[in-house]
Amino acid sequence: MERSLAGSPTALTAPERLRILLVEDDEGDAFLVRELLAEAGASFDLQVATSLREARPLMHGVQCVLLDLGLPDAEGIEGLRSLLSVAGGAAVCVLTGRSDEHLGVAAVAEGAQDYLVKGQVDGVLLIRALRYAVERKRADENARRLREVELRQAESARLERGLLPQPLMQTTEVAVHTFYRSGRAMGLLGGDFFDVVQIGEDRLHVIVGDVCGHSVDEAALGVELRVAWRALVLGGVPEDQVLGALEQVLMSERRAREVFATVASAVIDLAGNRATVRVAGHPPPVLLTGDRAEPVDARRGIVLGVRPAPTPATEVEFPGGDWSLLMYTDGLIEGRTGAGDERLDVDGLCGLLGRPAAKGVPLAALPAWLVGRAEEGNGGPLADDVAMLLISRGGGR
Repeated sequence: MERSLAGSPTALTAPERLRILLVEDDEGDAFLVRELLAEAGASFDLQVATSLREARPLMHGVQCVLLDLGLPDAEGIEGLRSLLSVAGGAAVCVLTGRSDEHLGVAAVAEGAQDYLVKGQVDGVLLIRALRYAVERKRADENARRLREVELRQAESARLERGLLPQPLMQTTEVAVHTFYRSGRAMGLLGGDFFDVVQIGEDRLHVIVGDVCGHSVDEAALGVELRVAWRALVLGGVPEDQVLGALEQVLMSERRAREVFATVASAVIDLAGNRATVRVAGHPPPVLLTGDRAEPVDARRGIVLGVRPAPTPATEVEFPGGDWSLLMYTDGLIEGRTGAGDERLDVDGLCGLLGRPAAKGVPLAALPAWLVGRAEEGNGGPLADDVAMLLISRGGGR
């Protein structure tokens, strides 16, 4: 039985309508181009400009520019360069005379998609060259975007190694579980960071921080702060001076005065089963013991980088038996909890940890479980980066 191609899934679709801008000051040549396109039966919209100055405001929505290299206000390769600077995603084909064909070759080397010699093209060849130029431009743009994605991914991997290090510890008395989830497009890192360093046999220094902003600059600054903090701790700087020194690094390295950072740090005395907690504009750690999850009642200092001042310390006594200390960035608690503007906040986080379902979650999986529940309440992915440290003693809730 004979079948119609129109109903076939492989039927050819009509070529798209080309939006063409011709930049040509010779009225006869402009008339000829229009006649050649019509002769080929092409579907097109043609605008004509007689100079680059006229062409610039006509570029929006154009797929292909057909450029004469001899214009009153721009001639030769310099004219092409001026057009390419405003062409955006439009393909560019140049028109040359027979004696100037070498300019066409040079134009392609400069970034034009093709060149055509006046008097040597008919309508079919012209429309084919323009369509090929548009497709080559699209292919070039796709390749460029792919390279950008690959570069960003490589950049992200390098920054991740700096922001999210392996804990520097030897003790087996506590377990440390880490978590990071990017809130940026394409999974790139923001300015959240954490670190863990053991000093001596029984002192564990931990920090979670967040540089305001979500660009590569903030991620790089987060790396600097994390490395500086580790160097200060390993260098034996007194505990009450570490955050002040870290603030000096922030203020000297930030790209703008309005950039600040929040941090929560703790020095855990494993022998004494207690900790000294310092919070600078950051959400407080949450202490998990048995069936309870409560925020540490820590005195709060101001964010780093606004008005240098000592960050107050809060002494925390851990209960006997198993306990866990959860430290996190505010991306975890800033998601919505419904249709309104109410946020999860610290109380909501403790509520999640108090659910019966949370009791059966292994500690190593608890941070990811929390993010999953927060995203459920938010109705989708969280907008900000989330970093977490879960320090556990005893191996259970």
